[in-house]
Amino acid sequence: MTRIVLVRHCESSGQTPEAPLTETGHVQALQLVERLSSLAIDHIVSSPYARARATIQPFATHTGLPVHLDDRLAERRISPEPIANWRDFVRRSFDDPDARAPGGESGRETLARAWAAIETVLNGGRRLPVVVGHGQSLGLVLHSIDPGFGYAGWEALRNPDVYLLESKHDRAFTFTQV
Repeated sequence: MTRIVLVRHCESSGQTPEAPLTETGHVQALQLVERLSSLAIDHIVSSPYARARATIQPFATHTGLPVHLDDRLAERRISPEPIANWRDFVRRSFDDPDARAPGGESGRETLARAWAAIETVLNGGRRLPVVVGHGQSLGLVLHSIDPGFGYAGWEALRNPDVYLLESKHDRAFTFTQV
């Protein structure tokens, strides 16, 4: 059986790559240590964004596992400039994966790089790795496994959120919230 844990980062102070966790986010990261400790995780890979790294760092310190960074786990780049209706682009991504704002990244592109990062981790020979990322990319991954997990599923994601993906032999994954 193939297994991997996906974690959405804790509450952050913003959307920029360097945005830190809020005070609540730091508390959530400490609580995440207990939640993840029961899973026998043996490898950690994270988005390079500060909020993702800070989410998993207390667990890494607790277990002594190093945190490996993968740029492919970065949040989706909807547009090079802030846009007021960004949620519309997220919504459209679940129905039209090629939709994009000018200069932005499509849902299909986001999904492809997220799955490429996950596949690299899965092919690393670990028993139970954890990948720490962001809502849009993780939402698109979950939607690719179960089309019923669409925009409403993305909107329901929490900070943090933890999902266990499992596959018997054919990489046809199922997932459960942990």
